[in-house]
Amino acid sequence: MPTHPTDLASQVPSANSALLDLPGCGPLASPLGSGRGLRQQVFERIRAQGAVARVDVAKDLGVSPASVTTICADLIEMGLIRELALSRKDGDLGRGRPPVALGVNPGARYVAGLKLSDLSHAAVILDFAGDVVGRASVLRPKLNLDAKDVAEEADCVLGLALEDAGLDRSALSAVGVGLPGLIRHDIGTVIWSPIIRERNVPFAALLSRRLGLVTLIDNDANLLALSELWFGVGRSLSTFVMVTVERGLGMGFVLDNALWRGSYGVGMEFGHIKVQLDGALCRCGQRGCLEAYVADYALAREASTALDWDGGAEGDSQRTLIESLYAEARAGNEAARSIFQRAGRYLALGLATITNLLDPPLIILSGDRMRYDQIYPEAAMVEMRGLTLGADRDTPRVEVHAWSAWDWARGAAAEALRETTDALFKVG
Repeated sequence: MPTHPTDLASQVPSANSALLDLPGCGPLASPLGSGRGLRQQVFERIRAQGAVARVDVAKDLGVSPASVTTICADLIEMGLIRELALSRKDGDLGRGRPPVALGVNPGARYVAGLKLSDLSHAAVILDFAGDVVGRASVLRPKLNLDAKDVAEEADCVLGLALEDAGLDRSALSAVGVGLPGLIRHDIGTVIWSPIIRERNVPFAALLSRRLGLVTLIDNDANLLALSELWFGVGRSLSTFVMVTVERGLGMGFVLDNALWRGSYGVGMEFGHIKVQLDGALCRCGQRGCLEAYVADYALAREASTALDWDGGAEGDSQRTLIESLYAEARAGNEAARSIFQRAGRYLALGLATITNLLDPPLIILSGDRMRYDQIYPEAAMVEMRGLTLGADRDTPRVEVHAWSAWDWARGAAAEALRETTDALFKVG
């Protein structure tokens, strides 16, 4: 059965809520990307602004108003943009035609985004302007399944979202899918994922056959970073880092308005940098990974040692255990507090490593675990600064942002929007 957002994900106040209310979608910072023709740049500038005059598009892109006028006439004829009449300013009694802006025709194309995870799946449908027109979520009965069974679950939640949007599947141009694990976005392969039993699965092709649609897959943390780039605080930044803390530990790196995945497409595996030789066992099968000291299952393991609790709990049972551990910590249980504090110190070590290597202007912390920020964040931030090379250097701004399954799914849909737009202008 579909669930409501409040059933699926806990919410925390967001530092970027004002930016989320801005019109349009996509990066506001220049440049919008290399290798794009002028027609695509004009279209993407219009979509990013929501509603904008031709003269302002020309000014933003540094081209002549005549060029923009010609291109916009073509885009209107293609049905991709439309003219929007603007209200006159108070006191403006001018004659003639009211001021006109340009906006994306939302019904020109539709895309979908899916977030697949251990406990639940979520899907959103976006129009071509980037607005959500439908969504759905389902809870998972099992944690680890064959790839074909996960594809069936994805098909189910997509169908529910399409039903909510009142659209047929044929209306979709592409689907973006985010899932945890080591994902080769470029070739559509899941090398390893905690939610799929097999390894080295050509999952994008499997999903594409099942859904009957162009399908792109990526690591879920990458796509949450893309969500920030298209819909959140990242719209006004060209470079930032997203770190996710929940059942696993993930990272997405936006560089010059684009995700940076590494030479072979599997970089930014923040949770699997080694912090202890022959250390704690990670769910990836290796030992000493940062994730094995910070993620939910790490807290459950520590609780089993320090408090003699059942550390082998999974799924909802593990979530209940973490909630109980948090309650104990808030009530003053020193053993419980020390578990969170130790995780915070390891997180600080990881954040300092990011700072020393990448020197980003902003690190965004997100994920279900950030609800526990009363236990360790300030001390963790102090420790991060202490572990950063150069006592007098500027360190990145660190912000905690809201978490919900819809944010992750919308990032996946943004990837589908990008793919659809690129394909359209390559042909057009």
